[in-house]
Amino acid sequence: MTIRIAMWSGPRNISTAMMRSWENRPDCDVVDEPFYAFYLQQTQSPHPYFDEVIQAQSSNYDTVATQLSQGPVNAKIQYQKHMTHHMLANVDLSWTKNIRHCFLIREPSEIVNSYTQSRGVCSAEDIGIIRQSQLFDEISQVTGQNIPVINSNDVLQHADRLIPKLCDALQVEFSANMLSWPSGRRCSDGVWAKHWYHSVEASTGFATVAKKTFTLNSAQQRVVDQVMPYYTHLKAHSISL
Repeated sequence: MTIRIAMWSGPRNISTAMMRSWENRPDCDVVDEPFYAFYLQQTQSPHPYFDEVIQAQSSNYDTVATQLSQGPVNAKIQYQKHMTHHMLANVDLSWTKNIRHCFLIREPSEIVNSYTQSRGVCSAEDIGIIRQSQLFDEISQVTGQNIPVINSNDVLQHADRLIPKLCDALQVEFSANMLSWPSGRRCSDGVWAKHWYHSVEASTGFATVAKKTFTLNSAQQRVVDQVMPYYTHLKAHSISL
């Protein structure tokens, strides 16, 4: 029986590196942001490669949810990389019941700074932290799971300790293959990879990155202040080292 794992993250949060980690297991297939087309179709948000995403994926929520929860998988484990802002308010989450969930968080100021550099603008809705907190509570209620939360900075600094703990929390055997991977693009990457995945394509593991000094403008700081209580709620559930 296939083990289905859903990782819930916002953008600019090593989510693709985490997908690389799981994909490098010999027993795991990955799914990259399966609700992206649904999100774009519903919101008409002007994202890079908008038309290509719509053409590449089903934009029907129920179709995608059924595929993720019941569709065939050619591996022991299926790892699903999800963006929390793709899950619009009031969507049916019953499909998540028999999936093992985990949440990936990052300090909001770092996300806002990185996102703004990539797209030029950044709102609280863009980075999905508020929705991430809501989904954590909602999925916890649907599944009854004690959902593990991991902090991206902890992963980058202590992957050799944190990834095994995550596997343990998800009740899957740890594989040392998860700590490194070959550089380059993958056929499993979404069509948006050409815009977003430059850094991860050059990566070969969870390399520690020197902390950058940056200053947020007033608009960016307002976003940080808006989402901070929700980030704090999630952080309280994070796996400790």
